[in-house]
Amino acid sequence: VITRPEMEIGRYHWMYRSSRPHRYHHVPALRGNISPLGIQGCFECCIKCLGGVPYASLVATILCFSGVALFCGCGHVALTGTVSILEQHFSTTASDHALLSEVIQLMQYVIYGIASFFFLYGIILLAEGFYTTSAVKELHGEFKTTACGRCISGMFVFLTYVLGVAWLGVFGFSAVPVFMFYNIWSTCEVIKSFQSNVTVPGDQICVDIRQYGIIPWNAVPGKACGPILENICNTNEFYMSYHLFIVACAGAGATVIALIHFLMILSSNWAYLKDASKMQAYQDIKAKEEQELQDIQSRSKEQLNSYT
Repeated sequence: VITRPEMEIGRYHWMYRSSRPHRYHHVPALRGNISPLGIQGCFECCIKCLGGVPYASLVATILCFSGVALFCGCGHVALTGTVSILEQHFSTTASDHALLSEVIQLMQYVIYGIASFFFLYGIILLAEGFYTTSAVKELHGEFKTTACGRCISGMFVFLTYVLGVAWLGVFGFSAVPVFMFYNIWSTCEVIKSFQSNVTVPGDQICVDIRQYGIIPWNAVPGKACGPILENICNTNEFYMSYHLFIVACAGAGATVIALIHFLMILSSNWAYLKDASKMQAYQDIKAKEEQELQDIQSRSKEQLNSYT
């Protein structure tokens, strides 16, 4: 017995000669500078490009480049000035400060390597920020996040954490020469304040570099007192080295802040990528189920059509 709904379905297929209903596609309304052919204007393209820029990663990259540049550039020049001050005023024999000269030369080569490495690493982290931003914003498009991409993001999180801890040590180490130069400068200020006091001679106020351990105890003269120390403080080499060490220490601090900023960004992006992968897996399963349901409906309608 053929029921009435089945008769209506058979009548519908007999009249329109089609087993699938016609689908009407929604035509989006024209807005802005979009042409009827769907081509976007210049303003829409600029807005789309600006929306995909990882501004947080860009700020962290600029801060990292600035901090590393200040630390490497100012530190290199300040170390050269420090060697010159030691050779002229505290250690006249070359053999006494030969080890210190080699260490300072090695540190300058290390500075070259640090500058090159962080230039490349900052660009890589900025590129990873662009990649992650695209993965999040184009979640519903054809962009697919892979397990390899998520592993690379996790590796960057671990590496940035290690570099942040290392730069904390660099920041503390860069404060040591600032402390030494500050002690020398404050001693010179004491000598200047005692010039008006006749009862306290300035020759008794000295600075002994040997107590800091940078030159051996048998170095000659090893210390500077009174007017000699004051003349050292008035030289351009001392003034420049002191302030350059301060700027280098500030650059190391800025680099630490940039790496902490990078660490927060990378951790957040890794979490977004993990959620995006789960969402993509859910959408793939949903699309597969919908396709199977459409195939079942199509086969059932074809069978019904053949029966009628």
